[in-house]
Amino acid sequence: MEIKTIIEYLNEESVSIVKKKYLIDEGKEYLIGEPHRTSYVNSTIGRSLLQQEVPEPYYSSIMSVWGDTPLVEDFST
Repeated sequence: MEIKTIIEYLNEESVSIVKKKYLIDEGKEYLIGEPHRTSYVNSTIGRSLLQQEVPEPYYSSIMSVWGDTPLVEDFST
């Protein structure tokens, strides 16, 4: 099984990631289940979650757009 990661939408304040699972059989790819979408905001918590859940090189690509400073404030509930 292979998991493909796609950066669907990216700006300075947020990113939307799509992960799709594929089964490869005799050179053909078959999508397994539904795509899984996750959004992250450029906040302290969002950056932490992004680092834990998004593999390289996607993480570094997103951080190159977001820069060194979070732009969205974390809210507590």
